[in-house]
Amino acid sequence: MTRIKRMALAATIGATLVLPAFATASDAKLGIISFNHGSLDTLEALGLGNHVLAVPKQSLPGYLSKFASDEYPDAGGLKSPSLAVIDKLKPNLLLITGRQGDRLENVAEGIKVVNVDLPEGGFAEGVNTRVLELAARFDATERAEQALNELWNYTEAQKLTIEDSPQVLVITHNDGKYGLRQESVVTDLLELSSPEIPEGTKTFTHGTRTFTPLTPEVIATMAPDVVLVVDRSASIGQPGLKKATLVGQLETAGMDETNVTILSPGLWYLSGGGLQSIRLQIEEVLEAVR
Repeated sequence: MTRIKRMALAATIGATLVLPAFATASDAKLGIISFNHGSLDTLEALGLGNHVLAVPKQSLPGYLSKFASDEYPDAGGLKSPSLAVIDKLKPNLLLITGRQGDRLENVAEGIKVVNVDLPEGGFAEGVNTRVLELAARFDATERAEQALNELWNYTEAQKLTIEDSPQVLVITHNDGKYGLRQESVVTDLLELSSPEIPEGTKTFTHGTRTFTPLTPEVIATMAPDVVLVVDRSASIGQPGLKKATLVGQLETAGMDETNVTILSPGLWYLSGGGLQSIRLQIEEVLEAVR
């Protein structure tokens, strides 16, 4: 682990040991429904999966297939939580993100609703904060500290295996269209560089989100060594992108020796930020760039 990550983890641990207002030592027997897959995989990684009462099966990534069994009731989708299941199971805690909007504002009294979106700032620091906050509810802080140390040590070791400093472009595919995508695992953790966006490429803002559409011609102009595709369409059950389609488009646009990898859709579009998902994402990026 780098000195910076060690300092960040130490600082986060110090701040988290003073438990936030929404976490108490009595939470150790909590029943949870998580509408954040990263938090779900963190619970499982810390040996706390027995606290999970139900899962949103309509959007469950493959790496969490254990929770697709009949043992766990279906809590709906990430954007369509089942209020009936929540009311029936009466969990102590709901873990949510901005994806749910205000759909869970009026759950039954006594159910604590906590937003677990990563806080602003550095990616690793944000992951440290959320993992430690979750672990503190179950008196599992020591396990979480060890797991985070192992994750960041693994990250640093894998980063050293990358040769030739490839330029990596991450894009989103949505219904045949492409857009620039920022992925902290690629740029912050593995410190892979991205090619410059050509002058004149338009960017659009919608609410707090920024979109930069990219055509195959623009991507070819950028000439990345590796193109990584996060397929939104495939992740939500629509027809996904075929690698040969994008490769053909890029070659037609003049890009030679096209190295394209379509990443696991559910892992990248519907999950992330968890102890398991981050490691799996690193493995996929490494396989693509080596």
